[in-house]
Amino acid sequence: MDVSLIVSNILNPPVLFFFLGMTAVFVQSDLEIPAPIPKLFSLYLLFAIGFKGGVELVKSGITQDVMLTLAAAVVMACFVPLYTFFILKIKLGNYDAAAIAATYGSISAVTFITASAFLTELSIDFDGFMVAALALMESPAIIVGLILVNLFAANREQDFAWGEVLKEAFLNSSVFLLVGSLIIGVLTGEHGWEVLEPFTQGLFYGVLTFFLLDMGLVAARRIKDLQKTGVFLVGFAILIPIVNAGIGLGIAKLIGMSVGNALLFSVLCASASYIAVPAAMRMTVPEANPSLYVSTALAVTFPFNIIVGIPLYLAGIEFLWN
Repeated sequence: MDVSLIVSNILNPPVLFFFLGMTAVFVQSDLEIPAPIPKLFSLYLLFAIGFKGGVELVKSGITQDVMLTLAAAVVMACFVPLYTFFILKIKLGNYDAAAIAATYGSISAVTFITASAFLTELSIDFDGFMVAALALMESPAIIVGLILVNLFAANREQDFAWGEVLKEAFLNSSVFLLVGSLIIGVLTGEHGWEVLEPFTQGLFYGVLTFFLLDMGLVAARRIKDLQKTGVFLVGFAILIPIVNAGIGLGIAKLIGMSVGNALLFSVLCASASYIAVPAAMRMTVPEANPSLYVSTALAVTFPFNIIVGIPLYLAGIEFLWN
């Protein structure tokens, strides 16, 4: 792999501010981002990426390539929690295995956005309809994880309220805002983009940088939870993203994605949710230990992907595509 890709990624301002946030915790600085601000910034990022994706989707139209990509996204969102569940059951109980499997079957929108910024920095084109794939991959993993609990936790006393489960899967704030922004982008098209461009484009990288500063703070504080996970889960949190990215690259090559789209698809396959899925699991599977599925996704997989994973997957794409 070209080491310059990793260096280029690390020297990106958002990634450097992520390191700054982690460093602040390690040196015991009193740096802290007030609680409402990270939530506001995460909503802004979802709104901006969703809206831009909708505008780009209008430009590209609903083609065969778009449909194949979206179908592949849904298949991966269902497949990943299924196979990882049985790997996790080697060391963990059914509840924890299902919760972690759902976490890794879902996606991290911030990792996707960071990969988009990385491609822009390298002047590699990608299509806006990849945001639709992002929107489609969050909910199936939650549902598959809960089905696994239903099937394998035979002695469970609590029954699922499937109405609440589906509501959490499809109407949680992240999915709702992302899909809603995508639809509004489709409806307003180029005119809507011209109106909102100063807000959605001009502020985007500044907000992303500040948000990753906060993510660095949060990730560093979660590292102590890794003591509870053991070597097995730390290894899982690094190796499974690479395996999932490899599967994603194979699918991307098979259906003829461009280099930029293939990277974003592989990043979606490799990432893990640390917001939507943990919220759903806490509500529907209280027997699972949150420190296991939150710390692995946030303190290991998220930093690995944004520092090493993104350039690693791009190197794999360049090798395969050439």
